[in-house]
Amino acid sequence: MKKTVLLAATAAVAMGIATAPATAQDDIRIVVVSHGVASDPFWSVVKNGVDAAEEDMGIEVEYLAPETYDMVRMSQLIESAVASDPDGIVVSIPDSDALGEAITNAVESGIPVISMNSGSDVRRELGVDVHVGQTEYEAGLGGGERMAELGVTNALCLNHEVGNVALDLRCQGFADGLGGEVEVIALSTDPTEIRNAVTATLSANDSIDGILALGPVSGEPAMEAIRDLELIGEVEFGTFDLSPTMLQALSDGHMSFAIDQQQYLQGYLPIVLLVLNIRHGLMPGADVLTGPGFVTPHNAQQVIDLSAQGIR
Repeated sequence: MKKTVLLAATAAVAMGIATAPATAQDDIRIVVVSHGVASDPFWSVVKNGVDAAEEDMGIEVEYLAPETYDMVRMSQLIESAVASDPDGIVVSIPDSDALGEAITNAVESGIPVISMNSGSDVRRELGVDVHVGQTEYEAGLGGGERMAELGVTNALCLNHEVGNVALDLRCQGFADGLGGEVEVIALSTDPTEIRNAVTATLSANDSIDGILALGPVSGEPAMEAIRDLELIGEVEFGTFDLSPTMLQALSDGHMSFAIDQQQYLQGYLPIVLLVLNIRHGLMPGADVLTGPGFVTPHNAQQVIDLSAQGIR
């Protein structure tokens, strides 16, 4: 098991070894490169965290992401970020084979790099200072164990980003935690395609009694399919990550759980940590866990207001 550490949202107590020279406060510029698709409500919350940290720290942050899940384009964005010579880089690492060279180039150029969201399993070999996120396999394992407790024996895992190692690990953990039959359904991010695929699969196999979506981008259309087929209560449904629609479904008792990795912190904390590193030479000595936590029908109402503010 990797050593991990939990930090408060301010990250003000981060300690470590000096890795970068101090830079004048007003001159700090950080570039964030993520794989997040703009239409995914999950990534809008990450961006909100980035924006809040930019304002709180009084620095300049540039946020970049490809229009679709495109590792070639993302690698080009990282290379462009390195060429612009920022004071720090934050990057998600869904595919280390595709992005490794660009990230390694950033590290070797002397730019402090923090990974967020995905990449906890590979960041060390790439020379990345620290990771802010959750361990994906363990999060999926917890989801599978919860489904097993609900009596699920035959489930679907909906993968909307085929090739994203983090999502593959979620499905693997889910299957191991469930201990039953799990079919991984490869999808795009198109909601109509997702809804139709889930509808067709459920219609063709009435033994399916559980579904895990890997994010609201697949979870919301999957919920529509379950409702259309009048299977709420018969098919246990869970998702990774939160959205207003998913939270309302939880509050209404139409879902079993959502796995919350607190993605606002994944946007916010790396910026704060890099600024502390640049100004004072501080850096955590281990990964920063932002999840997993579980939102259920019993506590969903508590986070609905924060979701409306773009924080959860």
